[in-house]
Amino acid sequence: MFPKTMAAVCALSTALAAPALAQEVRADLRDEALDMFSPLPSTIPSVTDNPITAEKIDLGKALFFDPRMSASGVFSCNSCHNLATGGDDNLETSIGHGWQKGPRNAPTVLNAVFNAAQFWDGRAPDLAAQAKGPVQAGVEMANTPDNVLATLNSMPQYVAWFRGAFPEQDEPVSFDNFAKAIEAYEATLLTPAPFDAWLNGNDDALTEEQVRGLQTFVDAGCASCHNGINLGGQDYFPFGLVEKPGADVLPEDDKGRFAVTETAYDEYVFRAAPLRNIEVTAPYFHSGKVWDLRTAVEIMASSQLGAELSEGELDDVVAFLGSLTGEMPEVSYPVLPAETGDTPRPTAAIVQ
Repeated sequence: MFPKTMAAVCALSTALAAPALAQEVRADLRDEALDMFSPLPSTIPSVTDNPITAEKIDLGKALFFDPRMSASGVFSCNSCHNLATGGDDNLETSIGHGWQKGPRNAPTVLNAVFNAAQFWDGRAPDLAAQAKGPVQAGVEMANTPDNVLATLNSMPQYVAWFRGAFPEQDEPVSFDNFAKAIEAYEATLLTPAPFDAWLNGNDDALTEEQVRGLQTFVDAGCASCHNGINLGGQDYFPFGLVEKPGADVLPEDDKGRFAVTETAYDEYVFRAAPLRNIEVTAPYFHSGKVWDLRTAVEIMASSQLGAELSEGELDDVVAFLGSLTGEMPEVSYPVLPAETGDTPRPTAAIVQ
C-alpha cells in the first residue's frame, strides 16, 4: 500500500469528526483493517512440532523464571523479558552475565509466538530456538547446554516434571525439551487489547481519536510493514528506507540481518517490530535509543515513508497505538525445586 496525500488524510479526519458519517466510515475502515490485521485468538495457538500441554506449560513457566538456568544463578528469561513491565526490561540494551551490556534492545515476549521469526535479525525461526540463544550467549546467561542439564538432573522435582511433560520419551531431560517447554509457556502470553475487540465488531472499543489514528496509520503506509496479527514481526525491512536516521538512532556498527545472511542487501535490515503493547515497552528500536513513543512514530514516518505527519496526526497515531496495549494474563510466581548437593555452583564474577 502506498501513502496517500496529506490532503486525503486530512479530509478523512474531517469526515470522522462528523457524527453523521462516523458509523459509515468506521464500518469501511474495519473492512479495510481486517484485510491487513487479525485479532488475537481466544485460545492458545499451536506451535510446530511441539504439542502444548498443561504439564509442558507448567514446566516452561518454572524454567522461564529460574535464574539457575544462567551460569551466575542471577539471570532468568524473565530478567530481560519481565512480565511485570511489558515483557521486556525497559533498558536501552539488556544487562547480562558479569554486568555486561548486550548489543540490542530486548523485544517483548508478549504475543511473540505470532512472529515469523525471533530476534531483531530473525536468526531464530521460533520460540524454542530463541530460548536456546540467551542461555548460551556470553553477554546474557553465559551457560552451556551440559551445565543446564546437570542443573536440571540434580533436582528430582525437575526430573519428574520433565517426565510428566514428555511422557513418551525415555530421556526427557534434554536441551531440546528445555527449549520446547519454554516455548509452550511463552505461547500462553497473549494480551487481548481494545483493538481486538474493535476488529471483532465492538464499535465502542476505540475512541474517535484512536479511529482517526488507525486511519492515518493505514493511509500513511505504516501498515505496509506493521501488519498481521502482531502488527509487525512478519518481514524484514531496511531501517531508513527513505532517509537513514542518524547514528544516535541507527548505530553504524550494527548491520542487522547482514550478520545472519552476510549479503550486502541485508545491511541495516531488521525485522519490523511488533507493535502490540508498544505503549509500555520503551525504549524503542533495536538500539533502544528513543524513549518517547511520539518521537519514535515521527522518526518512522520520515525515515521509512518520507512523510511529515502533522501534530494532530502524530497524536492520533499514538492514541491508536495505545489501543494495542492488552490485558496481561494472570501470572503467579512459581515455587522452584530446591538445589541439592549435586547442583552446579554459580559463577558470578564481574566481567571487566
